[in-house]
Amino acid sequence: MNLAAATNENLANISNVLIYSAMAVYTLAFLAHITEWVFGSRSTVARTAAALTTEAARSSSVTVTVKKQGGGTAVLERPEVVTRAAPGSRDVPDGPGAAGGSEKGDLYGRIAVSLTVLAFALHAGGVLTRALSVQRAPWGNMYEFSTTFGMTAVAVYLGLLAAKKNVRWLGLPLTTSILLDLGLAVSVLYTSSDQLVPALHSYWLWIHVSCAIISGAALWVGACSTLFYLFRDSYEAKLAAGKDADGAWGNVLSRLPSAATLDKFAYRINATVFPLWTFTIIAGAIWAEAAWGRYWGWDPKEVWSFITWVAYACHLHARATAGWKGRKAAYLALLAFACYLFNYYGVNILLSGKHSYAGV
Repeated sequence: MNLAAATNENLANISNVLIYSAMAVYTLAFLAHITEWVFGSRSTVARTAAALTTEAARSSSVTVTVKKQGGGTAVLERPEVVTRAAPGSRDVPDGPGAAGGSEKGDLYGRIAVSLTVLAFALHAGGVLTRALSVQRAPWGNMYEFSTTFGMTAVAVYLGLLAAKKNVRWLGLPLTTSILLDLGLAVSVLYTSSDQLVPALHSYWLWIHVSCAIISGAALWVGACSTLFYLFRDSYEAKLAAGKDADGAWGNVLSRLPSAATLDKFAYRINATVFPLWTFTIIAGAIWAEAAWGRYWGWDPKEVWSFITWVAYACHLHARATAGWKGRKAAYLALLAFACYLFNYYGVNILLSGKHSYAGV
C-alpha cells in the first residue's frame, strides 16, 4: 500500500469516528431538548385557555372576580380565547409560543442548542474528511448523500437561529431525524471510500447534487413545520370551541407557536426553496446531456424529480388560492415532501436506471 492510499484510508477512518461521535452528541442534544419541553412554559394561548376551561369557568353564568389595588374587588366578563388571526389580518396571535419560556426550560434549551452546535462541528468534520479521503465531492453514493443531507439540515436550523428566528421548537424533531438519518447511513447505506465512474467526474456533480441536498434540507424544515401546523390547528380548534385540550399530547402542543405562525413559516420556506429545486432539475438535465447525450430520458430519478416539482408547484398554487389555504394546502405540502423522500430512497433502492450506478 503506497503512502497516498494509506493516507486516504486513515482519513476515511477518521471520518467514521467523527460521524459516530456526532451521533453521540446529537443524542445528548435530543435528551436536552426533551428536558426543555418538560420544563418549558406553555404558550400564552394555552395558559389562557387552561384558565378558562376549569370547572368554574365552563359555566356561562360564572364571572371572574379580581382584587383591586387599595382594596375592593372588580367583576370581569369572561374573556374571549383568541387563537387565530382575523381574516385578512397579518397579525398572528401567540407567535413565540415555543418551549423554554421558563427559566429552567430556557436553560435546557440553550444547552440543547450548544450540544447541537458541537455535534454539527463533528458532523461537518466527518463529511470533510470523507471528501478528503476520496478527493472529490462527498456525495457520490447514498451513504455520503445521507450524511451530507443531515449536516445541511442542521446548518439550516442553526442558520435560522443565528438569524434570530424563533425556531428552537424544531430542535427536538431535528435531532430525532438526524439520528435516524445517520443511523440508517452507518448501518444500512454505508459504502467504503472509492472513486466514481467516469460519467460522474464532472463539475456538475458539485452543482447539481449540492443544490439537491440544500433543497431537501430546507424542504424538510418546511415539511416538519407543516406537520406541526396540522396538529396545532386541531388543538386550537378545540380551544376555540371551549373544550379541554389537556393531557400529555395537549401539553406538547401547547409549547408550539400558533398554527398561523407555523403555516406561514412553512409556506415561506417552501416558496423560497422552490426556485432552487427548479434549478436542480435544470442542472441535472444539462449534466445528463453532457454525460449521456440527451437532456431527458424518462429515467426513474428524472421522472420522480419532476413529480416532486409538480407536487410543490401545486402546493404553492393552492396555498396562494383563497379556497385552498390551511389544511388542504398542508396535505399537498406533505405529499410533495413524500415524493422527495421516495425520489431519494425509493428510486435508489427499488428502481433501476442510469442513476443506479452510484450504488447504495
